[in-house]
This record gives sequence, C-alpha cells and structure tokens, in this order.
Amino acid sequence: MKLRTFLTLFVFSSLIIQSRAQDLSRSGWHIEAKNIDPNNYYGITMANGMVGLVSSPDPMKVKDVVLNGVYDYYQRGRVSNILKTFSHMNMHLEIDGRRVGSKQISNYAQTLNMRDAKLTTTFNVGQKVTVKQDLMSLRNLPFTAMTIIEITAKEPVEITPVNYISAPDHLSDVRNYYSEIDRPHVLIPLMTSVAFSPGKKKVATSTSFIFPEKHGLEPDIIHEDWDYNMHLMKFRKKLKAGETYRFAVVGSTLSSVHNNDPHNEAERLTIFAKLEGIDRLESGHQKAWDELWKSDIIIEGDVRSQRAVRSAMYHLYSFARKGTAYSLSPMGLSGLGYNGHVFWDTELWMYPPLLVLQPQIARSLLEYRYERLDAAKQNAFSHGYDGAMFPWESAEDGSEDTPVWALTGPFQQHISATVGWAFWKYYQVTGDKEWLANRGYPVLKEVADFWSSRVERNGPGNYEINNVIGANEWEENIDNNAFTNGMVKTVLEYSSLAAEALGKSPNPDWRHVAENIPILKFPDGTTKENESYSGVMIKQADVNLLSYPLKIVTARGDILKDLNYYEPRLAPDGPAMGGAILAVLYARLGQPEKAFNMFEKSYQPNEVPPFGVVAETAGGTNPYFATGAGGMLQSVLFGIGGLDITPIGVIQLETQLPRAWRSLKMTGIGKDEKTFERK
Repeated sequence: MKLRTFLTLFVFSSLIIQSRAQDLSRSGWHIEAKNIDPNNYYGITMANGMVGLVSSPDPMKVKDVVLNGVYDYYQRGRVSNILKTFSHMNMHLEIDGRRVGSKQISNYAQTLNMRDAKLTTTFNVGQKVTVKQDLMSLRNLPFTAMTIIEITAKEPVEITPVNYISAPDHLSDVRNYYSEIDRPHVLIPLMTSVAFSPGKKKVATSTSFIFPEKHGLEPDIIHEDWDYNMHLMKFRKKLKAGETYRFAVVGSTLSSVHNNDPHNEAERLTIFAKLEGIDRLESGHQKAWDELWKSDIIIEGDVRSQRAVRSAMYHLYSFARKGTAYSLSPMGLSGLGYNGHVFWDTELWMYPPLLVLQPQIARSLLEYRYERLDAAKQNAFSHGYDGAMFPWESAEDGSEDTPVWALTGPFQQHISATVGWAFWKYYQVTGDKEWLANRGYPVLKEVADFWSSRVERNGPGNYEINNVIGANEWEENIDNNAFTNGMVKTVLEYSSLAAEALGKSPNPDWRHVAENIPILKFPDGTTKENESYSGVMIKQADVNLLSYPLKIVTARGDILKDLNYYEPRLAPDGPAMGGAILAVLYARLGQPEKAFNMFEKSYQPNEVPPFGVVAETAGGTNPYFATGAGGMLQSVLFGIGGLDITPIGVIQLETQLPRAWRSLKMTGIGKDEKTFERK
C-alpha cells in the first residue's frame, strides 16, 4: 500500500513538473538551444545587476564573467574599460578518471528559464551518466553566483567534479589560496584568488562546494595549483547505477571599488552562501525574480513575440538593480562591448521601459548621473560653457571616456539634454517631490544653464546650436540638428517646470532660449535633419524622435510626412532601435500592421543562434544589444500598448492590436503598479 501511494505521488509530481515546463514554454518563458554548434554560438547571460555570467558552448563552462562598476585602463583607446575579472564558475567533469569534453557527450541542450533566471544544461556521457546543471547569478546576493549539478549514474561509476578559478592575462600579482574552516557542524572549503588590475584595483573571488552529506561524511577535497593564473578544487564520488548525486558550487567576486577589503569580503560572502544552502539560496533568488516579474508584458496569440519581449525584459532586468548608482552600457553585463561605457543609449532607449516597469531600477540609473554631476560641470567649464555638459561616454568617475579618434566625445552634446529629459520623466511617473528637490532639479538646472550658454544667439528664432553630431552619427560637425535642437527645447521647458513644481522662479532665459531655437524644414514642410542635410542615408532615427518621445511634431500630417521621407532613408545596417521608433509612431497613428512590421524588424534580423540574442545590427555578431531591447520594448509599451508618460503620470492612449495578437496586458506599471490591457 505504501509503495502504491509513493508511486502515485511520484507520478503526480512528475506530471505537475512536466506540465509546468510545458506551460512555461508555451507562454514564452523558455528559450531552448539544441543541436549546438560551437562555431556559431552566441551566449546567453545570467546576471543580477552586478555579476554577469555569459554561457559557453562547452559543457559546464562560463565564457565571461562581467563585474559591474569597476573600470581600468588596460585595453583599447587609452580610455577606461569595464574590467574583465576572474572566471570562477567554470567546471569540468571526469568519469572513471577520464575528462569529459564536447566529443564525449550527446543530447547536449541548454535552456534559459527567464521566469527563474536560470540556465539549465543537460547532456549524457555515453552510457555512464546523465548530467544536469543549473547556473544562476543570484538576485538575492548581488556579488554571488551558484551552479547546481545533478549527476545520475547509468552504471557504477566514479565521478570527479572540478571547479577552477582562472585569471585573465591583464591581472597581475595573482595570489591563489585554499583553506578549510572546520566547525563542529560543517566543513567550509574555500578556494580564493586575489589580484590587481593595471591601475592597481584589487579584485578577489572565492568559491566553495555545497554538499548534501552531513559533516564528516562529505567528500574529501583535493586542491591543485595548475599554474600562476589557475587553480582548482575537486572531489571524487562513487555512484551506484541509478543513483543521483546533487551538489553545488557557490562563488562571490568583487573589487576594491565595491569594498575596501575585497579578499576577506569575497570569502565572507561565499561562506554565507554556503551555509545558507542550496534550497534557501534558490528560494531567495526565485522570490527576488518573482517580485521583478510582477511587472510583465503578456501577449496572447503569438508565442514568438511573447518570447522576444520577455527576453528583452529579462536582459534589462538582469543588467541593472535598484539601490545602486550603476547605469547601463549598450551591452549590459553580457560582455565588454563599447568598453562597458554609458551613452545616451541608457536614458533614451533602455531607461523608458524600466521607468514604467521598474521605477526603482530607473532611479538607480539616474543616481549614476547625479553622482557625476560635478564631473559634468567641470567638462562644461573646460569647453567654455556654464552648467553641466555630460560626457558622451561615461565610466567610473563621469569624465569624458570617448577615444580621441571618435569625434562623438566633444560634439555629441545632445546627451546632456537627454539626461535632463530623463530626470523630469522620473518625476512625471513617480511624483516624488523630495527626489525632485534633492536630485532632479539640481541636474535639470545645470543642464539648462549649459544650453543657455551653448546656443549662438543670432536673432529672434535663430538661437542656433552649431557644430554638433546628432543621433545620426554619420554626419559630423553639422549645424541645427533636428533631434539636438528638439531635445534642448524640451529640456529647457522641463527645467522651468521643475523649478515651478518646487515653488521656485525659473531662470526666464531658459524659456526665452527654448522659444528661439529653430526646427528646420524643407520647403514642403518635412522636418530637415540638419542645416546641410541633402537626403542621404542615415544611421538611425533622428527627425522622427521629434514626434516620439519629444512630442514637438504632433500633427498627423506632419508625422506622416516625416515618416514617409525618413523611413526609406534608414540604413538597413543601422542599429536595432531605429525601427522601434517608427513602430511607436505607426501604432499611435492607428496603423497596427505597420507598427507590428516595424516591431519585428527591430529585433528579428538581429537575432543570432542559438538563443536568439540580439546583436546591434542585422547580421551582427556582438550581442547582447540592450539598447535594441529597450527600443523594442518601447514599441510595445508606448506604441502598440498605448502607454504615455504625461504630467499626470502614465496613461493609455487609444491604439489597436495587430492581427497576430489576441490581447496585450501590461502589469505592474508605474508607482501604483497598475495593469493596462488592450484587446
């Protein structure tokens, strides 16, 4: 009777697990990679806003570990680069004394569960064992990652799992340590590495095993130094046929930017994680992601769209976290692209979706800029202007970090207006007047003062902004760029509104300047991209940004005129987010099929195998392009979904769904976590 009850419960539990997996797949939560080709593989990232782990095509490997917030001068361009740090979650496996590699495995598959922020890898090793590995960057512990391994024997075998730490070549004075802390109730093995970056920043990482056995019964640990840059710890375990052994590796990594004593702190955090245990760690991680997914976008009728939208949300949620003063690079924590610098990509493209979905994360992105306000003021002073001139490329201290060969550094000044624009949008969504007084207005005031000193006052209606680079970076040192002028007009008005919201009298020159900045037109009324623009192909949306998000060009006929002129001039090899703006505009104009077409164009040509991660351009090879994810999400939220940020908060405009979608639900929106639907 007991056996029958057990079997019934086992079958019932298995059906529940299988049903949940199928539901997750059908609802767009899973991205599966099968028939993996190592020569055509672009990894998926598990990240918690601090530590990014990029998957590898090789079994049990991690391609890159990216640590947020720490930069150094060690690579290209004579400028700071986000620091590539220790690889600490790598493993390999030996079966009966033979190392397992790609050629020894079969049925190799990787599945990202976005709901749980976990990558599951499975494979067989001949007729000896099956292996399942779950990899996660723990959302509940910002500097800690965990991998859980389950090995099931098909026949009697001896397994030897190996965890190793390796240092990249640019780290120097590498010190490797191994110790065991023996307490009456637990043995804590600690493998630790410490080194210095070229600029003498100290980085440290530490790992430990979590075993299921009680103290005294756990496997013995063997530690080996392989060479100067790598060491490992391993254990041996004999398994009977049909037996499953489950254990974990936890590891913490941080730098002297994060803690004055990274060596001891890395070990303390690893000890904490080990003694929390697998179940508590996984539960805390899941609860943190459950909280994030209260803000979701649910599409019925089109699993492909649902999966793509969830992937974009998953990556933006993974690359940032609340309670920090860290911002977003175009590639997030998926790698070292763009040196890990912060551009306008953050404020104009990635920030708006986060602002309505996760206002507290959005606040962290703004805090990054606020903490670097003094550096922006120094930059303005150095260029002969008042106020604050934010750098085109920003890193650790907020000074200009654009390589000197790129003219964007001194001339792509619309970044300063865009930063101010983002600060006012936060106030519109949250209504937080205390934040406006202490954070928002100080930035907006300095930005407004910068632009008042920057314009060239050539008579009424001709307060010109000359010698700039606009959003269309293919035309350099131009005059009166449409987007630059439009964003400056907007931020000068926002600065005035911010002063008035706080009971202050705004500088009257701000509105005076705004009223006299020109927006140039062709003879037929089409907005002119810049004073010398002759109709050539452009890199990305520029003029169309005046309709959304700036709302300067608002008449339907004028919006269509600009769309009809510039859409065919958008370069097919331009960055992913250009089409997303057109999708927003078509949706708001009541053309849902055109909007849907541009939505698909904003990501599908840029997907690369095997996870469909998005590259910067069609046919590109540099994922994950978080800027494009931000643009694509805007096309859904603010386009097809009809959301709009207004002086009274987030509202919903009248829009129509494309035929491919039965319904669209947006949950957890804004400070009140409202739900908006479109059917």
